[in-house]
Amino acid sequence: MAHAWTNNRCNTLFEQRIEPEREDKANSPRILLVVGGGIAAYKSCELVRLIKKGGAEVTCVLTEGGAQFVTPMSLAALSGNQVHTTLWDLKDEAEIGHIQLSREADLVVVCPATANMLAKMAAGIADDLATTLLLATNQPVMAVPAMNVKMWQHESTGRNVETLRASGIKVMEPDMGDMACGEFGPGRLPEPEAVWIEIAQALGLDPGAASTDIAAYLARRNSDEDFGEEVYDGEDTGGGGLGDFLANIIPRSAKSKQVEDDDEFEGMELPEGIVEGPDLPEPDHSGSEHLFAKKGKASAAPPTDREAINHEVNAKQTAPQPFEGEAAAAPVNPIDSPAEAGAPIAAGSDLDSYDPLAGQPGFDQDIEHRPLYGKHVLVTAGPTHEPIDPVRYLANRSSGKQGYSIAAAAAAAGAKVTLVSGPVNLRTPLGVDRIDVESAEDMAKAVRKAMPADVAIMVAAVADWRPRDFKGEKIKKRGSAPPALILSENPDILASVAASADRPDLLIGFAAETNDVVENARKKRKSKGVDWIVANDVSGDVMGGDDNKVHLVREGKVEHWDAMTKQDVAMKLVTQISERLTEDA
Repeated sequence: MAHAWTNNRCNTLFEQRIEPEREDKANSPRILLVVGGGIAAYKSCELVRLIKKGGAEVTCVLTEGGAQFVTPMSLAALSGNQVHTTLWDLKDEAEIGHIQLSREADLVVVCPATANMLAKMAAGIADDLATTLLLATNQPVMAVPAMNVKMWQHESTGRNVETLRASGIKVMEPDMGDMACGEFGPGRLPEPEAVWIEIAQALGLDPGAASTDIAAYLARRNSDEDFGEEVYDGEDTGGGGLGDFLANIIPRSAKSKQVEDDDEFEGMELPEGIVEGPDLPEPDHSGSEHLFAKKGKASAAPPTDREAINHEVNAKQTAPQPFEGEAAAAPVNPIDSPAEAGAPIAAGSDLDSYDPLAGQPGFDQDIEHRPLYGKHVLVTAGPTHEPIDPVRYLANRSSGKQGYSIAAAAAAAGAKVTLVSGPVNLRTPLGVDRIDVESAEDMAKAVRKAMPADVAIMVAAVADWRPRDFKGEKIKKRGSAPPALILSENPDILASVAASADRPDLLIGFAAETNDVVENARKKRKSKGVDWIVANDVSGDVMGGDDNKVHLVREGKVEHWDAMTKQDVAMKLVTQISERLTEDA
């Protein structure tokens, strides 16, 4: 059955500006704002003010839940229009008012959109005025979520959001921060300025027309790609767009070009007693012209600091993993290496020789008698790479050794092991099914696909953020101005697994901390909803090293393990996992 929400919206509704379809429309774009329930509803008042000042007309529909936090009188006073609250208004419905409301708007905005509202929209439920007009509209729709962090991260909400986006509805990402309930995470309603910017871009309006505060907000969020240009001459190009707006109100770091012949001291009278001296001679640069280069004319970049390219300095350091289609960079001899120049070192000669079971006793029993026989163990390991452009990416220093050792130990204990690995330079342990991924989103998908499992051990150092926009071409330098990278939060894989219907019987997370290791691990175990947390202090050389010192945090109990090799940590952890599963059997 065709989904009721398609309505031909998926034809790049929000990839292009919305153009008026009828010549007889008023000059001002019309916005229908649906105010849902939740404490964040109070921000809708500020959004109405911004929309009005930005040159658009706004009509509000207030749900029963939203009316618990803001009043129809407030929205009516700010919008200058009637506020609609019920489907059963005799005056309005005599003319099928909800159909007219849904068709007259150029854009329908649901803000805040609660988990309940998103679920109804995805399912096509129409049980009040708001959901009825949303189902009846043939205009673009934008939803701005606001809910508890666990509700946002729940699989049901994720499915609903995917359904809505696939139907052509624009669903904004919520902000990260403190919740009214005391929890922290993604789910906060974005600031009204951010919502207004999305609306303005969709309708082809100038965001800055609403308020000068928008400029400060954009500057804080680094939203303008032109911000930080080297030269700003202050001329009005007359474009009237967002870039022109910012160019006129945000001061640039570089000053305007000055006319070389302009002498600011010309005609100035000297103080009494000061005698003007002779003109200074022009400096003689003969013989040193090669040391000077005019801006934009430099023949080459300065030499690269070799210590910034670790794999070229240290033969024991792995090279960055390339993207598909790129050739891997091989380690070279250290600068102070006594080896002869040009003597190559095999790529990965150190890391590839890492034995994840080194020093561990073998199991004498046949595999069917080993402690984890018949169990499915899911392990994640290594870092994730979040691409910025075809050349650069965000990453961390995780080597993957601890995760690979745990996977190898679980396989040796008889388990069926699925290893979801980020980019590392390690061999696949014997008896392990390895799935290679690059980014956090790739890892989240691979983990979902590998479920269900009896035990999940989430060792990977997953990047918390990723660049919001991947650039298809290498980002070029712009003088001294760094590129403006806008980051988006990556999926919380550990919390998603904990909330999943296929949650493993034993779920173990890792916490890499630099201070208050045990206390932070306790908080993480509770907030993520996992059974155990293995915490370690990574302020030293743990990441990339062969040894580890960990603390096993359980419910009401903390075990402090001595420093040992990562292979020993893995075997000890697998032994405790076997004992736990035996107790529960």
